[in-house]
Amino acid sequence: MPYLMAPANNSSPATLSEFLLICFPGYQSWQHWLSLPLSLLFLLAMVANATLLITIRLEVSLHEPMYYLLSLLSLLDIVLCLTVIPKVLAIFWFDLRAISFSACFLQMFIMNSFLPMESCTFMVMAYDRYVAICHPLRYPSIITDQFVVKASVFIMARNALLTAPIPILSSRLHYCGKNIIENCICANLSVSRLSCDNFTFNRIYQFVAGWTLLGSDLILIFISYTFILRAVLRIKAEGAAAKALSTCGSHFILILFFSTILLVVVLTNVARKRVPMDILILLNVLHHLIPPALNPIVYGVRTKEIKQGIQKLLKRRV
Repeated sequence: MPYLMAPANNSSPATLSEFLLICFPGYQSWQHWLSLPLSLLFLLAMVANATLLITIRLEVSLHEPMYYLLSLLSLLDIVLCLTVIPKVLAIFWFDLRAISFSACFLQMFIMNSFLPMESCTFMVMAYDRYVAICHPLRYPSIITDQFVVKASVFIMARNALLTAPIPILSSRLHYCGKNIIENCICANLSVSRLSCDNFTFNRIYQFVAGWTLLGSDLILIFISYTFILRAVLRIKAEGAAAKALSTCGSHFILILFFSTILLVVVLTNVARKRVPMDILILLNVLHHLIPPALNPIVYGVRTKEIKQGIQKLLKRRV
């Protein structure tokens, strides 16, 4: 079907009421086939994260700072999924490509702020593991419920404030006609390219803010695990080192997976001219879906306390 553009003489941003999201412009016949695995992953992400949240809420033994941080991670995952995937599925199933001007920039804000929030949550969880292994006697006095509250406020405030200018700058650009976004989501650069203004500052700010937030988190995570590894190697008691590392295993797997997926997305965007646009679009969608689907599963399988809590929850429902 043909896709219409806003009239060329209608150049005021205020008159632009909507964009059109065109998923996989080169291979739109893929969409119906791709909708099934995406739907299953979305359902898995929602059910797994909801189960984890309910388990932590109802199981008294899980009312500890480490599990509160895991709850925060699950909440962020749920919001990210609900922000991106339902609209993608609506495009695939019902051809509902239109998205309002305000909804597009709201989606952009959530995507740009919540991904760094996840990274920052991983950083706080790494600090939690560092204190637990390197300073076990001081752990109860350092990692308290009050610490989790302060850390949560910091995670939300830091990333929301520093990423807010991205959608604001994009929304203030001069859109003078073309309103077709060749993407499944309102990514900053995909939208900014439709403007008639120079968006170099917008692009530079996103690059600097993104690498400052994510880069600083990854550096602190690396430092935390360096100290953890050094402390574990000094443990001489038989089996103690393996037990200490096992407490970090789930967390480290999630960090590695999150970083790997993020690195793939970044590298493919850098090599934009060599990578087909449809591959870039698919990777961006999967980056908002696969980690939320796997995070609670990894913790549920590898963490004995969570596994027992889920089993108790299921027995109550039977």
